[in-house]
Amino acid sequence: MNKPAIPNPVFSEVLQHIQQARHKIFSQANTTLIDLYWQIGLTISHKVQSEAWGKGVVTELAHYIAHNAPDVKGFSDKNLWRMKQFYETYQADEKLATLCRELPWTHNTIIFSRCKSAEERTYYLTIARSDRLSKRDLERQIDAAQFERSLLSAKLSPLARELHPDIQQTFKDQYVLEFLGLPETHSENDLQTALIQHMKTFILELGSDFIFMGEQFRLQVGNQDFFIDLLFYHRGLSALVAFELKIGKFSPEHMGQLSFYLEALDRDVKKPHENPSIGVLLCRDKDDEVVEYALSRNLSPTLIAQYQLQLPDKKLIQAKLHELLAQDLDGER
Repeated sequence: MNKPAIPNPVFSEVLQHIQQARHKIFSQANTTLIDLYWQIGLTISHKVQSEAWGKGVVTELAHYIAHNAPDVKGFSDKNLWRMKQFYETYQADEKLATLCRELPWTHNTIIFSRCKSAEERTYYLTIARSDRLSKRDLERQIDAAQFERSLLSAKLSPLARELHPDIQQTFKDQYVLEFLGLPETHSENDLQTALIQHMKTFILELGSDFIFMGEQFRLQVGNQDFFIDLLFYHRGLSALVAFELKIGKFSPEHMGQLSFYLEALDRDVKKPHENPSIGVLLCRDKDDEVVEYALSRNLSPTLIAQYQLQLPDKKLIQAKLHELLAQDLDGER
């Protein structure tokens, strides 16, 4: 029977070298494979343009590869056409051509086949790499219109913008929680319990810089105890983030409770080097005009967001983006 390894700094160092080498080998192998697909895509693209290659010729090429290299997989006529699309999608964009080499082929095919613009492809290539998204998680982000929702500005108090200049890119106006599997009628306790049970996916929806610190986080003020529904820490903003959950429509009276929690966090929990705490009121529904009025003179770094329990209709989100863009253009005239 093998004896358990005795803790030793040298052992940890050796293991770290092994893990780094394995990662480097995988990374190099993936880059080589993507470069191969790029080259094949380039060849087919040029042949289609200069020699009028069509489906028949590409099918012949697939059969030729299969016959002469039967142990080589992944070169069906369908995949060969994907390689052509891959090359043609990124050939004119050096930044994206470099970025896509850092992701597996499956991730690339999802992004270049489903994304309609360079901005959208850049967004998903970036988060797939930085957040190390699995294929399933990447598909879920696209299904949930993560890119489009990132363009909808969160409803922030003036102090939140002043204290945290980068906060606009951190929070969304809408959060999609279809993964909770909740019925349309549910309680705040149901919502909180489901979020705790699906915390990994919830953090994926929030953003990878969020660290969960606790549910029903206790604050003692005077002789009374108060409890924050969910408490997080955001690494990029270096701030505590308190989430209060409301299953109904936003009401201005909710703001007083949240502001009180932030004051208690800043006085009794926040560390000296950290930035002021942020409050998020996550509601089932909200009237944007009421939200604007409530936030305009609010003296706490807070924001109001909405949650929904079904995957969004991208067309509706895009229509809202066009409407907001039109309003901005009218305001500039």
